Amino acid sequence: MPAKWTLEELTPGRTVEATFFPNPAEATEFRLRATHLDGRRAPKVVLTNDERVVAGVPCLVQVVAIHKPDREDRGRIEVEYVGKAPFKIEGVYLDPVVSKKLQVLLEAGLNILLDGPQGCGKTVLARSIADSLGMEFVFFNCGAVVEASDFFVSIQVKASASGAPVTDFVKTDILIAMEEAGDNPERKYLVFLDELNRCQESARNALMPALDATRRVFHPIENTFIPIPDNVQFIAAVNRGREFSGTFGIDAAQLDRFAPLQMTYPPPKAELDILSKRHPSISVANLQVIIDVAHEIRTAADLPGTLSVRATDEACVYLEHPLFADDGKRSLPEILKTSFCGRFPGSWDDVTSDAGAVWALVRKTLAAAKVPVPDDAPAK
Repeated sequence: MPAKWTLEELTPGRTVEATFFPNPAEATEFRLRATHLDGRRAPKVVLTNDERVVAGVPCLVQVVAIHKPDREDRGRIEVEYVGKAPFKIEGVYLDPVVSKKLQVLLEAGLNILLDGPQGCGKTVLARSIADSLGMEFVFFNCGAVVEASDFFVSIQVKASASGAPVTDFVKTDILIAMEEAGDNPERKYLVFLDELNRCQESARNALMPALDATRRVFHPIENTFIPIPDNVQFIAAVNRGREFSGTFGIDAAQLDRFAPLQMTYPPPKAELDILSKRHPSISVANLQVIIDVAHEIRTAADLPGTLSVRATDEACVYLEHPLFADDGKRSLPEILKTSFCGRFPGSWDDVTSDAGAVWALVRKTLAAAKVPVPDDAPAK
């Protein structure tokens, strides 16, 4: 699909999807504007004054008129509201009910907490939301936060003009986004706080005023509080469970600043759909074997950990590579030994370890799929 629309394609009456934001232009009758239609760049600014269009919420619109089509530097595309846009998230599985809840929370502008097992797609979901809604995606890993100020600045040591070392404050992506959002009200920002519970509770307290009705943060460089514009939305992700080390509890007051959403691994049919789109060169039969093995591991009651979707994706990366692709299913035992067993403690050939238990499940599922396992790799 071309990256940009042509005027010939956007004939009056055509229905497209768009996300509108307040129009900063002065002396205009149009209160909302958009730059993309169906995810493609429009050849002219898209304007509407339809009261049914809500800023920041994707909707379906119909092209009404194109003004000054012969001028590349002038003109506009006028549209009117048709209806709500279907909520679409690509590349990640969401339970249908959770998907509806997510849409409601996004439209309300509430802070969202994604809670689920590692590798179930929390980061992919956040990126997909930003892409779908035309938002600037700001990724921040909270695992690097030690002090409260680390959310907003880092202290860097560098050489001065004389060569002597000096310290300097460097703004984090979060603080830069806060400042940019204030200067660009027509743009929306999604700040994704990954691994929120990997920083200490005392450090997270710095975010409390940002996440409640106060909507402000302390600017360590300017030594003052700055407001958080309405065009900024926070989404955080946590991993909770006994298998995770280096994590800290989240108290009730901090949790209350978020609307929690539970995520889980995709069911086999949904994972097959995701992987077949990412790896179209792999046969459905081979993909199904990989997914069946993963499902057996994820539903095993005696394993303390579980298997992320990164593992199934990694197995596909191996399988589609020319070094393995010619071997077909014969490569699967060695690939799964690395990508699946390697994510658990112990060794695949030690039946007393978690990795050994996983290998036993791999062998059992491969045998049911009539995939031969070499004799030199027996389960002990």
